[in-house]
Parts: sequence; structure tokens; C-alpha cells
Amino acid sequence: MIYRKIIRPLMFMLSPERAHRITIAALRAVGMIPGSRWLMSRLMAVRDPALEREVFGVKFPNPIGIAAGFDKDAEVYNELSAMGYGFVEIGTVTPRPQPGNPRPRLFRLPEDMAIINRMGFNNQGMYNAIGNLRHRKRGTIVGANIGKNTLTPIEEAPADYLKLFRNLYQYVDYFVVNVSCPNVANVTSLQNKRSVTQILEPLFEFRRGQSQYRPILLKISPDLDDRSVDDMTDVMIETQLDGIVATNTTTSREGLLCDPRRLAAIGNGGLSGAPLTARSIEIVRRIHQRCKGNFPIIGVGGIMTVEEAKAMLDAGASLVQVYTGMIYNGPLFVRRICRSILADLANPAQTKPQPTEQPQ
Repeated sequence: MIYRKIIRPLMFMLSPERAHRITIAALRAVGMIPGSRWLMSRLMAVRDPALEREVFGVKFPNPIGIAAGFDKDAEVYNELSAMGYGFVEIGTVTPRPQPGNPRPRLFRLPEDMAIINRMGFNNQGMYNAIGNLRHRKRGTIVGANIGKNTLTPIEEAPADYLKLFRNLYQYVDYFVVNVSCPNVANVTSLQNKRSVTQILEPLFEFRRGQSQYRPILLKISPDLDDRSVDDMTDVMIETQLDGIVATNTTTSREGLLCDPRRLAAIGNGGLSGAPLTARSIEIVRRIHQRCKGNFPIIGVGGIMTVEEAKAMLDAGASLVQVYTGMIYNGPLFVRRICRSILADLANPAQTKPQPTEQPQ
């Protein structure tokens, strides 16, 4: 209530990107205070063995994580873990630092409970991320979302992904290959069986020579048609891919309440938030049914309420990520989701099963 009535209106008076930087700086400052992470964990996190999940060989304290894009440079992953997130996905990280797209590039749509961004993989590069990841606290689960540099020719993209994979391998728990960001030139053109396989095969080969196993997941777009979703699912089934992250942001503007003139002024970018909910859950359900529940799925996109997080899990997601939902609901959003999951586990008779649909 305090967040929605006071903190959010104050933060929304700032530009979205400035508000984000202030939030990151505040979390970093708090993290430097001795005992602060312990206190945050005591006040905010929900710890219960019933929430734990073992997915692709990694033990998660709970199934609710924060999606890539919030902690791009691995600056506050320890603090986010202390706040109760079961895992933190950093990035998107690229081999070399890059500034991203020109500002303004981040826009709120409060009437739609949504955000449009065209950040463009802005980050300080993999070596900066590695330096920050050396300070990881015990029990913090971190994934790395990796992507090619904007200036890397599309035919050389596999080399960028391999460089990231090799250098970050010992510092994270899992990897997400991002070929679905609509804000980097030509990246989405990689979402086909041939291109994805060309990216993945060198990663599989490198992993075979390592003593420790790092799961590899593929992040896909909500704008794929059903046949393309099936193709990406088949890549998972037919190769050594460990899972899929569904979904990224959408380029669609269908059904938005926002003034069309403002949308035209904003221009291109990926849309996240409430307008994405139904499609993301639909894709997760389709993947789950096609792979017969044999592969993990991280469900992300439009999780704005506790019930939507649970609906994503019911659709077949092993884990769920939030980001825009946290911006609109506040830092205790993850706590509310975890408490509701625990309540359902304690009263299974009151939990109504979600109907499932067969993919066409």
C-alpha cells in the first residue's frame, strides 16, 4: 500500500531510466552496510523448504526470480537475493561494452500496466560482469543472459555467444541465449532452427570438456507464430538444450489503452507488462505440452498479479520471472507470490486446477 500510494508516484515523477539507476544505486548503498542483507532477508524473504525447486540440476530456494534487464551488469544480485528472489538473471551481457540505443529509450504506459523499452543491450561488457560476480554470496543463484554485440555481423554471432559462455562459465549457475530481443538489429532473425543450432553447438562442445555442468536455455519471442514456437521446442528436444525461457518483449501494440498519438511518438521498442500475460502463458502451455513436460520452462512476460504467477506455473513453467510486475507492485511482490504458493500447498483442496488446452 505504501509503495503504490507514495513510493511509486514519486518514482514515476522521474524518467524511467533515471528511476532505475537510482534504485540500483540505493540497493548498492544498502548492500554496503554491514548486516543489511541479513536484515533484508529477515524482513522481506519467505524461506520455506516447501518452496524449494530443483530444476536442471540447480536447487532454487523458491521458483520466483527477477528477469534479465534489471541487473544488467551484475551490480545488485546479492541484494535482490536477500529481498527474496529465488534467482537473479543478469544481463543481457555482451562481450564488449556498448552504450545501447539513444535516449529516451524507456517509457511507462501506466494505463496499460506496461513498459516499452528499446535499450539495445546497454551494458559494461563481460569483464565488468565477471568482476562483479566475484563477490557472489553463498546461496545466491545467478543466471547469465547473453547476447551478441550490436556491431557484430550476424554471421559472426556464434563467436560472440561462445566467448561469453567460456568466460562466464565458472561464475554463474545457468545461461540464457538471447536471440529474441527486438531492440538489437537482426537479433530476432536468429530465431530459426539453423541459426540457433549454429549458436548452440559450440556451447555444447565447450561444456562437454568441463568438469562442471552449466545448463543452457533459449529465450524466445512472444511474436513467434505457433509453428515457430514448435520449431524452437523441437530444438530443445533434439539437442542438448536444457530448457526454454518464454517469453521476451513483444513488438505488438494490439489492444493498448494508451493514446495512439503517444505510441506513435514513442516509436519502436519491446512491450512488457499486462498486455503480454495471455500470450506468454499460452506459449508456455504449448511448449510444456509439446515436450510432454520433460523439459524445464522459465515463464516470464506479463506477470502482474499473484494469480498470474500461479497461472504460469500451472501452465507448465518450472520457474517464473518478474520485472515489470515488480515495478508496478513494488519490492514485496515476490513475497506475496511466495506466501500465496505456500498457502495453496497448505490447503490443496482449495486450489482449483487450471484447465489445459491442446495445441492446434
